[in-house]
Amino acid sequence: MNKYSRTLYERIFHAVCFEVIAILITAPASALIMNRPIFDMGALAVILSTAAMLWNVIYNFIFDVIWPVIKYPRTMRVRALHAVGFEVGFGVLGIGLIISWLGITILQALMLEIGFLLFFLPYTMVYNWIYDYLREKVINRKTQKLAAQEPRY
Repeated sequence: MNKYSRTLYERIFHAVCFEVIAILITAPASALIMNRPIFDMGALAVILSTAAMLWNVIYNFIFDVIWPVIKYPRTMRVRALHAVGFEVGFGVLGIGLIISWLGITILQALMLEIGFLLFFLPYTMVYNWIYDYLREKVINRKTQKLAAQEPRY
C-alpha cells in the first residue's frame, strides 16, 4: 500500500464501502419521503449505486491524475471541488435513471436528484475525509511494523 497512489483493488474497496453505507441511508429515507415502496426505492438506490461506483472509479482516477495528492494536499476546498465535480457529472446520469425506473416527470426526478445531492455533497466530503484519515493510519501502522521487523546491525 503506497501512501500516495491507490491500487485498482483499493479504489474498488473505497467505492463499494461508500455505496453500501449510502444505500443503507438513502433507500429507507427516500421511500419515506417519496411515499413509495421500499423495494422501488431500494432497487433505484442499487441501480444508482452501481452507476455511481463505476463513475466513482473513473472520476477519482481522473481527479488523482489532475490533482495528485503527492503535490497538492487534500484541503477542505479541494474536497469541496472534488465533491461538486462528482455530483454534477453523476447528476446528469442519475436523472435519466430515476425517470426510467420510477416513471416520473423530469421535474420530479430533478427534485429527487436535488434531494440526493443535498445528502451526497456533505456525505462525500465526510466519507472521503474519514477514509483518507483511516487509510493514513493503516499505512503508518504497516510502515512501523515493517521497520520493526528489519534486522538491526
